[in-house]
Amino acid sequence: MRIVQELPLEGDAPAHRIDGAGLCALLGVTPAVLTELKRKGIAVHCGRDAWDLTATVSGYCAHLRGTASGRGGEEHVTTLTAQRARLAKEQADAQALKNAKARGELIEADAVTREWADVLRGVRSRVLAVSSKIRQRLGHLTSEDVAELDALLREALTEAAQEGAEHGTD
Repeated sequence: MRIVQELPLEGDAPAHRIDGAGLCALLGVTPAVLTELKRKGIAVHCGRDAWDLTATVSGYCAHLRGTASGRGGEEHVTTLTAQRARLAKEQADAQALKNAKARGELIEADAVTREWADVLRGVRSRVLAVSSKIRQRLGHLTSEDVAELDALLREALTEAAQEGAEHGTD
């Protein structure tokens, strides 16, 4: 690390300059971060591999204080604020769902699916039983007539199942 004290052209306080590697080591940052600090006006570059030590350390400390307090206007502070807001919204949504469930306003999808599956199995069984009931009640129909009715009922059930599968309700 090379620190050189120079007399300023104006004012009474001497200027302290440091090379880039020394400044990176002192601040604990990489050269890329130092370049970014320069771009933001936090690090003061004095020329080829020369940095104003006093102005840069003062600027960097102010930058860190501002960032830590949330006043820094830095991108990661903005991101952190957005993430906190998103988390708060998700927590509020989760609590709203719990409250709706506790009030009986919300039913889990699995429970609805199971209930509808039971209902549809019952409907299917009843429809398939129609052929036998027709044979018993309408004795004048031939076996071919009853077989045709049975085929039509099974075809209707198959079409309904295919339509349900197409709409995601199988």
